[in-house]
Amino acid sequence: MNAQRVSVAVIGASGYTGVELLRLLARHPHVDLVAVAAKRAAGRRIDDVFGNLRGVLDLMVEEFDAASIAARAQVAFCALPHGESAPIVADLVARGVRVFDLSADFRLHDEAAWQQWYAHEAGAPHPASALLAKAVYGLPERHRAALRDAALVAVPGCYPTASILAIAPLLAAGLVVANGLIIDAKSGVSGAGRSPALGAHFPEIAEGIRAYKVAGTHRHTPEIEQELSLAANTQLQILFTPHLVPMSRGILACVYAQPSNATVDAAQLRAAMVAAYSHEPFVTVLPAGVLPDTAHVRGSNRAQIAVEFDQRSGRVLTMAAIDNLVKGAAGQAVQCMNIALGLVETAGLEQIALFP
Repeated sequence: MNAQRVSVAVIGASGYTGVELLRLLARHPHVDLVAVAAKRAAGRRIDDVFGNLRGVLDLMVEEFDAASIAARAQVAFCALPHGESAPIVADLVARGVRVFDLSADFRLHDEAAWQQWYAHEAGAPHPASALLAKAVYGLPERHRAALRDAALVAVPGCYPTASILAIAPLLAAGLVVANGLIIDAKSGVSGAGRSPALGAHFPEIAEGIRAYKVAGTHRHTPEIEQELSLAANTQLQILFTPHLVPMSRGILACVYAQPSNATVDAAQLRAAMVAAYSHEPFVTVLPAGVLPDTAHVRGSNRAQIAVEFDQRSGRVLTMAAIDNLVKGAAGQAVQCMNIALGLVETAGLEQIALFP
């Protein structure tokens, strides 16, 4: 499919993830952007909604209409909030459109888990439960084979992406104990979305850092547990603590684990990471002693990984830095599309991180 053009629509284009998708797709060598849809911006030109697109993209934003989108687009990226996304995704899939969904509606394989964490009312049925088993979890470094020819991809959350990349290889290699993982992660405020909210208001977040949704209440918890349980080949539970920091972009995840036996050392840990990621186009395992920095991945689809062994405490520390809007959302979605359609995996994603 490398020589073909792919017609693409973006649904929910007025948010931060939506504009990031447009930024990447507008210069993708195999993509023709044919439609952008967003309820709150319908009737406006997309470059009036986002000034960074002036001179690049001038499509009119339209109301979502499944029949109209399906008539023009082979692929749709859906960047809507959870709950809103599922019915739209189901409609598009039924019309033969390949969908890359960036909400949480199809990330959890178990409907009971979805009901527990995402249903508006206790026990409410999933609005498109028949698709849960068909959706491929879109983390290429873990599920590349399943992504090939996928019709529906559930693009991972930003916290889960960083957390899973940081520790999954060590779980898969049996080098760390599965249970008792502690994940301490910090995110830029763009992860809260574009809708005005007091918690994302600049005077409220500047000059400070705070944890939120602690003690097993953050909705990314079951997603991380699902994927790390697959890596470890056993059901596990984590302690996940997210923090909001006063920056626009970026996630730094630190994962603390116990080694599986007394012979585990820094060399083994590093060798497992290098073996897992040596052929991955967007993951860099940093040299020993060099630590990840969100400033070094900003604007890129890259992930930086580091692993350390603390001899004094006998604990393993792994770290991952990503841009939450790129590798944690839009860039990963494009990467999944490239794989699913048989395109070069790095197409449209070659941007070097912005620095400073």
